[in-house]
Amino acid sequence: MSDFQTALRHVLMSEGGFVNNPKDPGGMTNLGVTARTWEDWVGHAPSEKEMRELTPEKVAPLYKRKYWDAIKGDDLPNGISYCVFDCAVNSGPGRAVKLLQQAIGVNADGAIGHATLATVRAHCVTPEDTKALITDFCNNRLKFWQSLNTFATFGAGWTRRGNEVKEAALKMV
Repeated sequence: MSDFQTALRHVLMSEGGFVNNPKDPGGMTNLGVTARTWEDWVGHAPSEKEMRELTPEKVAPLYKRKYWDAIKGDDLPNGISYCVFDCAVNSGPGRAVKLLQQAIGVNADGAIGHATLATVRAHCVTPEDTKALITDFCNNRLKFWQSLNTFATFGAGWTRRGNEVKEAALKMV
């Protein structure tokens, strides 16, 4: 069984604190939560002050419901769950699931159901199998990032993050 709190701690380290980079399509963000996502969660447009005051405790329920539960993190093998969760936070749950589905060779529809979960389990019989799937997933994620027109601006950071996620995920197996 996977550990949401451990995965969240790693994601929050990757996401860092408050940023508002005009080149980032996410806009104003804190702890990886964009103002648009926070607005959807709390039901009102947040001020910059509110965004700056986000804490891990405030954002944890959002991360659990909108990302961890969306990718069925509790049902994924440890390590895989963290990779897919981190990707869901960074690129959306649908994209994260598609990248996982590509790695296991099933129809990449972005919906994680019984068939996808069964195929993941079949790919993760041994620790070595799980580590191979982590590597395949991380490679797919890098290829996705490289396809984005913002890779020139953010690619070095994304690549570093991807390598850090892979390293931590492999240790979770």
